[in-house]
Amino acid sequence: MKTIIEPFRIKMVEPIRKTTRAQRQELLKKAHYNLFNLPAEFVTIDLLTDSGTGAMSSEQWAGIMLGDESYAGSKSFYRFHKVFKDLTGYQHIIPTHQGRASEKILFEVVVGENQIVPNNTHFDTTRANVEYRGAKALDLVSPEARNFQSPDPFKGNMDLSKLKELLERDRERIPLVMLTVTNNSWGGQPVSLENARGVSQICEKYSIPLFLDACRFAENAFLIKKREVGQGNRSVRDIAQEMFSYAKGCTFSAKKDGIANIGGLLAFQNSEWAAEARNLLILTEGFPTYGGLAGRDLEAIAQGVLEVLDETYLEYRIASIAYLGKHLADAHVPVVQPFGGHAVFIDAKGFLPHISREQFPAQALACELYLHGGIRGVEIGSLMFGKTDSKTGKQIPAEQELLRLAIPRRTYTQSHIDYVIEVIIEVFEKRNEIRGLKLVEEPPSLRHFTAKLEQNSGDT
Repeated sequence: MKTIIEPFRIKMVEPIRKTTRAQRQELLKKAHYNLFNLPAEFVTIDLLTDSGTGAMSSEQWAGIMLGDESYAGSKSFYRFHKVFKDLTGYQHIIPTHQGRASEKILFEVVVGENQIVPNNTHFDTTRANVEYRGAKALDLVSPEARNFQSPDPFKGNMDLSKLKELLERDRERIPLVMLTVTNNSWGGQPVSLENARGVSQICEKYSIPLFLDACRFAENAFLIKKREVGQGNRSVRDIAQEMFSYAKGCTFSAKKDGIANIGGLLAFQNSEWAAEARNLLILTEGFPTYGGLAGRDLEAIAQGVLEVLDETYLEYRIASIAYLGKHLADAHVPVVQPFGGHAVFIDAKGFLPHISREQFPAQALACELYLHGGIRGVEIGSLMFGKTDSKTGKQIPAEQELLRLAIPRRTYTQSHIDYVIEVIIEVFEKRNEIRGLKLVEEPPSLRHFTAKLEQNSGDT
């Protein structure tokens, strides 16, 4: 059939609060034009993130009731450990309370001052945790990623030639290489199996460990199955296992492809690194068999990782993303194509060419979508990845100006998405009226979470 239906029935509902434009205008001002500061109850459709915002299944809720809350050695941990060891093949599976905790521990164990950590593209917390160690987070995304209209099926790939050049030149400064699947910063684009294999081979040549940022591993594996030559007859699980086999470990946020509301893990093949990580875990997260999580969370995550590999679910998941993207593209809204695994990304610079990068066009667009229809997305542009020059006070823009509309898993129906399409098209029709923003206050790192902004007065 042409219609892709949701492969689940709705068993419990949560009311959505409607607001007026006047209310939303006042809320935006109180939030200092930062959508992270909005109370969620005043958001109609929340596409800020797909992290921890999905709906859990009846089997996951049943697992919560079965959770073993023993402090050490709970049976819930052993189920969690088995599910991930069977999937990844890694010997050491360490639970954490979420992905950024895994990143912090990994980089504290492995990364030192003045070192370099290459990645296809670091996302915000990954970059911040590398830089917190006094190291440089270096992005080596493929050139195709920068062409938002390119039909290239794997625009999330790492640039292998640049990786080779870097390792040849700075081998002694590189403690590990990261590969993020899917590539969140550049449109949620997948990494091909061929590219992952190529990165692995280069790392092996220079004796440098490769780690995956695997928070959306299942979506990446499904897109490999659909797009990569020779992979169409394989199971998603089989593809994912091959992907993990190319690395020496991974970080993982279970709030994405674990379809859970909290949780993560850090996995190693290296026993010495794993021992150091467990010692840090005890200091900051909890005993190694719970890692900052309740036993019920471990059960929900283990079940979620089994469910996320269901190809009927993944077919629906990817189709629902493409449904939103195609309708926007058909209305000439500039979006990143082909559509990725977890979100649709609007090219805010193409949407608002009259707003300079120094005036945060993606954040301005995010605010306008909330004002017009109560939709909350997230800016991935110069607010998130740009910087303020410490000497001149001028803004140093990011390379991309994107607005991400991340779709929570198993949460919204097609009519919700139709509403999103309608709002965006209406905003697009009056895009010339939108004004830029300026920073009023910012923290020293990860400024997009808590920065305060205000609208520019007059012309932009």
